[in-house]
Amino acid sequence: MNEPDRQTKTANDEQALVEGVDYYFEGGLMVLTARFLEMRGYCCGNGCRHCPYSTDEREAALKKKVV
Repeated sequence: MNEPDRQTKTANDEQALVEGVDYYFEGGLMVLTARFLEMRGYCCGNGCRHCPYSTDEREAALKKKVV
């Protein structure tokens, strides 16, 4: 499979996710990499496996989700 076939378009067509770099599949689920999560710029508070953010940032994001 060549590289263009491995890219998935995002909502912003200028950016593309690359399998094996930004994400991978495990047991049928998409797992985001630390590289992608860091480039996104914020912690979502979902407890992502490869979350690059500090405990304080994760806790703050989680508190924002609980209303």
